[in-house]
Amino acid sequence: GSEQLFDALRRLSEKKPVVAVVEGMAASGAYIAAMGSDHIIARRNSIVGSVGVIFQFPNVTDLLKSVGVTVEDIKSSPLKASPNPYTPTTPEARAAINSLVMDSYGWFKGLVSERRKLSDQKLDTVTDGRVFTGHQALGLQLVDELGDERTAREWLAREKGVSRDLRVRTWRTSSVGDEFGWLKGSATRLLDTLGLGPLAGLLSQLTGEALERAQLDGLLALWHPRQGS
Repeated sequence: GSEQLFDALRRLSEKKPVVAVVEGMAASGAYIAAMGSDHIIARRNSIVGSVGVIFQFPNVTDLLKSVGVTVEDIKSSPLKASPNPYTPTTPEARAAINSLVMDSYGWFKGLVSERRKLSDQKLDTVTDGRVFTGHQALGLQLVDELGDERTAREWLAREKGVSRDLRVRTWRTSSVGDEFGWLKGSATRLLDTLGLGPLAGLLSQLTGEALERAQLDGLLALWHPRQGS
């Protein structure tokens, strides 16, 4: 997703100027997308960075063992469908996944180096996985300017000759958390299979609320109202 968006923005930039505004967060894949623009603007207390790659997977072998469930499989080779949550992760499977992670990380790090023109020292600092405030990111050259949409319009007018009166169209995504639906669904189905239906329902409810609240407005977001309140 983020790689496709980056490529699309680079193609778009060949026809018209593109500026990215970080209102709350541009971390990991979102930062990849932001780098597809010609100019990155961030609010002072927005969250920027998280340059790195992570591969997480649950392992429920002990849980299944405690309820007397064993999952067996027949596969063509040892690394097929590995790792999986039903058997302990072998060293070979862990090494295979690690190679994927490091290959993707090398691409991500190279993209930051190319797009942001960083020294080796700064590149090492910003690609260790941590996040930065917009203010810190400016000093590290991860963003070009602090500000908001008005700042972006000023930059477009000043640097690209775009009219300040150009109409702004707002596009909004579908409901928050849709992209994580598969994960929530897998967890609830597993609990249902184990006869823990009520817990599955509670997990579904809490996960939805957590995803809504995860859409923070930077470091200063302390409270989000419930829907309908």
